[in-house]
Amino acid sequence: MLKIITGTIVGLVLGALIALGVASQMAGSMMFQERVSPFTVEETVARIQQNILAAGNGWALFGLRYPARPVEAEGGNVLPVMLIEACSVKYSGPILKDDKVRFLSLLMPCKIAVYKKSDGKVYIGIMNAGLIGKLFGSMVGETMADVVRDQEKFLVMDPTKPAPPMVIPKVGEGGGGGAGGSAGGC
Repeated sequence: MLKIITGTIVGLVLGALIALGVASQMAGSMMFQERVSPFTVEETVARIQQNILAAGNGWALFGLRYPARPVEAEGGNVLPVMLIEACSVKYSGPILKDDKVRFLSLLMPCKIAVYKKSDGKVYIGIMNAGLIGKLFGSMVGETMADVVRDQEKFLVMDPTKPAPPMVIPKVGEGGGGGAGGSAGGC
């Protein structure tokens, strides 16, 4: 009888450890999504920016960051990385008004990373807003489901259309030239 109980306990512990190992290996691919772009980093950024500005739903550009620049300034040699920052007051407003989920302002504005890897390809990286939203209740879950639908539109790029110019949001102008933005960002 003791062997059966011991075997059961050992089996449960081993099963739990294996499940935790699998979950930790998959967590990154579940929380973040990556796809290849057929364009250069700059052209991909410009096309995504154009799509954000055309999306409606209160979306506006709030920033364009170059995280590789400080590394390069210190003498490092890194491949290009650009972060597009966008926000929609339609989606951020309800979250910012609710004390229980206001800490999610850490995720605002939404960021889309465009970067080159050593394989020579350009990639687009986004956070899995739908999965994150489900972790924080129905209001946030529904809001983030709407964000996901809009983000998918941001990433549709027609190669037959000419590339638009890149938008460089001005410092201190929350809207960065986008319709529906408000000064100061989300």
